[in-house]
Amino acid sequence: MAWLVEMEEVSYTYPGSADPALDRVTLRIPRGKRCALLGHNGCGKSTLFLHLNGIYRPDCGRVKWGGEVYTYGRAYLAELRKKVGLVFQDPEQQLIASTVMEDISYGLYNAGVSNAEAAQRVEAALIRFGLEELRERPVHHLSLGQKKQIALAGVMILRPELLLLDEPTAYLDPLHTKLLLKELETIYQEEGTTMLMATHDIDLAYEWADWIFIMHKGRLLLEGPPEYVFARRDVMEEIGLGIPLLFDVWEALASSSFLGSLKRPHTVADLRYQLKKYLVENKRKMG
Repeated sequence: MAWLVEMEEVSYTYPGSADPALDRVTLRIPRGKRCALLGHNGCGKSTLFLHLNGIYRPDCGRVKWGGEVYTYGRAYLAELRKKVGLVFQDPEQQLIASTVMEDISYGLYNAGVSNAEAAQRVEAALIRFGLEELRERPVHHLSLGQKKQIALAGVMILRPELLLLDEPTAYLDPLHTKLLLKELETIYQEEGTTMLMATHDIDLAYEWADWIFIMHKGRLLLEGPPEYVFARRDVMEEIGLGIPLLFDVWEALASSSFLGSLKRPHTVADLRYQLKKYLVENKRKMG
């Protein structure tokens, strides 16, 4: 497997804190995958993100992009942040301009993109994210869901290779959560952008991610495909994260030999399909 970003024995302690926010973290993000980062508040998720895009520098250890160690000069960091886009949990932290169009274009002009290309990219982003009618709307007049869309559009307009999403569905209602996840899937399918989503929602992580990281008290405890990580029920329950409902249901059905060797579902739609397939196949066997 090819790795896009690697952290090697990274530790970081905030000034005035007795305990490290990151404690000898070694982690590799697989290129072209949708990854989820799970853990309780204070486990180090946001701190890890701020190391990946170079805002924080490790106390010890190192971070590598494509095998090359991060350096922290101004020019290097400017280029790095074109490659690593970060969408904060609270969009208010990154929406800084007066109107939607101004905010989306802000990063482009800072990146030295020509006026002509910037105008073209902004127009495409407004269309892509369904924001055309809001282009002149003051940012502070928008709903939380709209603000999150604008924050995502403002990051994606720079065409990053790695998209970091810090609790992107926090405080969203089911409709806006569905719309956001649909947009992320479009980005992934069309551009192949590597994604790392920090979330508390284990059911969402199981449904969405190809690769899972589990953090606890600043350390990486587990990583791997969802089937491997959530099979470590002992670890997940010991740290109080639990098991995804769909994973749990399937384990119960599989333990009764009810479903034989059918493929494990990751969504409710997959579960319906597998059950229908089982019923059809067994009806044929029974004549």
